[in-house]
Order: sequence, then structure tokens, then C-alpha cells
Amino acid sequence: DIKTAKTHCLQYNSFYISIIPSCGALWTRTKLVKERVRNSAFLLALLILLQSSFRPDFCLSCNNHSNFQSVRPVNGTFGCSLKTFLSFYIFQYQKQGKDVEKVKQRLAEIANYVDKFYRSLNIRVALVGLEVWSDGDKCSITQDPFTSLHEFLDWRKVKLLPQRPHDNAQLISGVYFQGTTIGMAPIMSMCTVEQSGGIVMDHSDNPLGAAVTLAHELGHNFGMNHDTPERGCGCRATVDRGGCIMTPSTGYPFPTVFSTCSKKDLAASLEKGVGMCLFNMPEVKVLYGGQKCGNGYVEEGEQCDCGDLEECLNPCCNASTCTLKEEAVCAHGQCCEDCQLKPAGTPCRDSSNSCDLPEFCTGADPHCPANVYLHDGHTCQGVDGHCYNGICQTHEQQCITLWGQGAKPAPGICFERVNSAGDPYGNCGKDAKGSFAKCEARDAKCGKIQCQGGANRPVIGTNAVSIETNIPLQEGGRILCRGTHVYLGDDMPDPGLVLTGTKCGENMMCINRQCQNISVLGVHDCSAKCSGHGVCNNNKNCHCESLWAPPFCDKAGFGGSMDSGPMRPTDSSSVMVGILVAFLCLLCVGIIACIKRKTLLSLFFSNKKNTIEKLSSPHKVIICFFMIIFAAYLTPAQLNRRYQKF
Repeated sequence: DIKTAKTHCLQYNSFYISIIPSCGALWTRTKLVKERVRNSAFLLALLILLQSSFRPDFCLSCNNHSNFQSVRPVNGTFGCSLKTFLSFYIFQYQKQGKDVEKVKQRLAEIANYVDKFYRSLNIRVALVGLEVWSDGDKCSITQDPFTSLHEFLDWRKVKLLPQRPHDNAQLISGVYFQGTTIGMAPIMSMCTVEQSGGIVMDHSDNPLGAAVTLAHELGHNFGMNHDTPERGCGCRATVDRGGCIMTPSTGYPFPTVFSTCSKKDLAASLEKGVGMCLFNMPEVKVLYGGQKCGNGYVEEGEQCDCGDLEECLNPCCNASTCTLKEEAVCAHGQCCEDCQLKPAGTPCRDSSNSCDLPEFCTGADPHCPANVYLHDGHTCQGVDGHCYNGICQTHEQQCITLWGQGAKPAPGICFERVNSAGDPYGNCGKDAKGSFAKCEARDAKCGKIQCQGGANRPVIGTNAVSIETNIPLQEGGRILCRGTHVYLGDDMPDPGLVLTGTKCGENMMCINRQCQNISVLGVHDCSAKCSGHGVCNNNKNCHCESLWAPPFCDKAGFGGSMDSGPMRPTDSSSVMVGILVAFLCLLCVGIIACIKRKTLLSLFFSNKKNTIEKLSSPHKVIICFFMIIFAAYLTPAQLNRRYQKF
């Protein structure tokens, strides 16, 4: 089921302009392939690097996404110091008789363009692999874009993900889609298992054309909406210069920049937890085209890489040799400061929401550990919902998104009556044929969201309309159900569908438009091994509370997990200080107890009272202290027996 999809409708003239990409940092420059690629299927693995910093004047802050602004090179690397990666694959079917190497060359150039576009958002795109399907389709691709997208995303989930771990998949095809559609992608789906991907038509001789469409559809995955006139978006490129990438319909010249609306949409999506996988480091050994000093990626044999000589400002790295400067231990990463590693336990990534988990420096690696979050199905902290892909999805939050503050979910009867219709206003999404599917009663809360209250009309845009349904009640009266229908393009079905991962009942969650028990996710089995002192993360490992050690939180330690790093420094000096403080506190308690009261002494030496009283005060204190320690190891019954013995 496709949650929400968008189309990039491009109107272009069939002419050819030779443009050689200038972004040669990631790949060697290639000659433009003039041959148009039609009906082809290849695997182009890409990598996106989201670089962030705690300096809002330079870039998007991971802790404060509202400070999103344009970026400049910092410390010799493009963007800011926090580097996060996203890998995704692009597929295209290769026609019989086509030159496979030319196809690879063309797609590498497309990837270069996409990387250049996203640099303005402080996001990097890097080619990490390429596969050509020369023996036929691996999934059904037809002229129906919706069906093709459904088939492709289903194939990705079932076949590709188990074999090639990645975060997003894009299909570039030579098949001409029906109508004006040249691309389609679910919105706000980045990093999800079910919907992180899209399809793109290779519609132009110029690879720049396909690159713009790919960047557009990828933008939808990131949560970017179309730049419609009513949004009042600012674009630094005028219409005669192409306008901006997320414009619904564009022509020649092709757009190459993002608007202010796109930046705001991206920031809002990241703030909601979209794109949790962006923080994970990729395997640089799989970068396509071979390694090269100066491409900005630390590859095998390199100690650092701050880009070419012109852009490198990193004080810790020699740009010409990609080696560390004298006395430098590191040059990149959130756990590297002034060319030295930060101590173990230093926080390097805070939790972004109730389903996210914090990460800490290990003391041995300049990079923050890969992002981890609560296991799917885990109860949200302080919210009546379940975690899914690191986000707490609830009907209430979705109603607020659609209708504004004061909105709340409608009673269950609204979901059941409206979503049983199987029409554009009440359904459980679309089936593989593109028809609206009726919701079974048990799945009704996984179809179109039904709300009450809030604003008079939907607040998500001028293309949204209110669909109100009055349902008569058996006991008399009526109940008002408020749904929405939003038209945002030929490739974007109504976003009023309940999001995957939303709680639909006690221990139940919406998965594939069905209300399923969270036991299918295995969260309870995973949490059981954490000894009651931790929670299970998305890697099925225990994230322990402070003072408990991974992997099973059953021994004393510093908290955290095998994935996130220790919560506190693990150096021996800190441990000794802690032990000494605890000992002194215990000694003080013992002294006070013995001076104020003699009950413990009388308990053990009731018939030796005169002897004890003859002792000097210091001796009494010492005896009291050791008696407290001795008593701590005895049960009440043992204390009573010893009292009677004396």
C-alpha cells in the first residue's frame, strides 16, 4: 500500500545540450552519453550524507531543526561536522542491445547532478554501486505509475532489503508513464522499510533532466511538498532560469535549486523523526568508481579527507595526502574536537523524540555511533502509542497535523462507517490495481483518518478539502466525522490515510493497512532479555539504564548499549572516585548512627553493656561501624537469633 505519493510533471522540448558536471569531487568526470536510455533497469547505489552542526548560522542543527539555513564549508569539509549517511539504490531495466557501460556512465553522471543539488541543503549524494538488469525485469514495470511504484516498493522490501541493506530505493525507467507523470514517490517515507523509494522516468537526452526528476522525487521522500503559488515560496532562480526543483511542473531550462519552502519542509520532517537512518555511516569500500583522495570520504588507506585543496579548511588534515597532521589523532566526526578524541561517555547525539535513544562517544572512534531507537512496537514514553521506525505515531497527532490544535480522533464508529465505503473519501488505501480498497471492520482505524474539532478547514494547504459525514446513532442523535481529501498532484494520493505504526487497539498497530498485534514485531521477546533494567533497540540489543551494563543489563555498569556507546566515562579514575565517595558516605552514616543511638550495640552485646561503656569514644565508633557492615549481610531472622544468643 502506498501511503502518499507525488508526481513530478515535467514539460520539456526534445533537444540536446551538452553539460559537463563540475562536481568532480565524488567521481571522475565522464563524457556525456547522448544516447537516450529507454526501458532499462540498473542498480545505482547512492549515498546521502546529511551534515549537521550545532551552529545554526552554518547549517541545520540536529537538535534544533528550526534553525535550518543555507550552508557553507566549515573546517575544511563541505557543510558541518556532523556527518550522517543515507544509502539508496536506483534501478533501470536495460534493453537488449544497449551498451551497459554507457548506461552506467550516464547514471553516474545523473548521480553527480543530484549530489550537487542537495549540497545546498547540506546533504551529500555519493555513488556506492551499480547493477544492470540485462536479463529482464525483476519486478513488473508498466505504464501505470501507481502500480509500478507499488510493485517496485514491494519487490524492494521482500527481495532487495534482505540481500542489500540500504535506506532508500529509486527506479529509473525508460517506460513512458500514463498522462504527464514522469515520477512518483511516497512523501515523508525516508528510511522506512515499506515506502522509502520512488520511480523516475528517464525522459530526456540530457542526463540533467532525469537528475532533476530524481532529486524531486527524493525530495518527496524527505517530506518536501510542491512549491505551489499559494505557499509563497522564495526561489533564488527566476522562472526563466528554471525556477526551483520542487515546482509541480517545470520546463527548460531545468531547475537546479531548492526553495525556502523545501528547506522548511525538510526541517519539519527531520524534527518529526523522519529519516532516522541518516545518522548511520556507510561502508565507504563500496563507493562506485574507486577511491580518490579529495572526494570528501575517508576511504581505505586514508586517515582523513577534507576535499580538494581549494575547499579544505580542516586544521587536522593534509588535503594533498589525506593524512593527519602532526599530533592530530582525528580530523572528522562528532567525537573529534581540536584534532583529539572526546572522552568516552560524551553525548554526541541526543534523542530527538520519545522513541529515539541517545548516543555517546566511545573514546576510541571519532564518529558518533550509528543512530539507534526503540524497537518497533515499544510503548512510547509518556504517550498512548507505539514506536515505529523511531517515531511515535498516534491518531491524535495526525488529526492535529491536518486540522490544527484542538483536533482529536473521532469515535471508532466514524472509522468503521466511512472507511467501509472503498471510495476516495473512505478507504484503506489502494490495491495493486490502483483501486480504492474497502476497510474490514477490524482494520478501519488504519484507513482514512477521522477527526473532530480543530479549525474550520484543513490546515495543511489550500488544496485540502473537508469531507464531513453525519452518522446517526441508535440511541438518537448524530455524530460528526471529519475527514480530508487533498489533491497535491497526479502522483500523490490523499495524505489523509492513517500512518503505518499508528496504534489501532490495545497492543495493536497499523501495518500494511491492517490492524495487527505488535507481537508480530517481536518487541516483547526482545525486551525480556534486558532484566528489567533496559529497553530493546532497533538492533534487538538492550539499551541499559544508568548503572547497568550491556548486553543484558544484569550487571553493574555505565548504561547505554553495545550500539550507542557508554553513558558515562569508563576510565578507572572515575570508578575509584565513586567508590571513595560511597565509602566516606557510609562511614559518616555509621558514625552518626552510633553516636546518636546505641541500640545496635545493645542488640549484639546486651550482656556486655558495662564492658562497652568503658570503651573510649573512638573505639565505640569503630565497633559501631563494623557492626553496621556485619548487620548488612544478615537477614532479620539471623539478627534475632544472634540477639538471643547474646
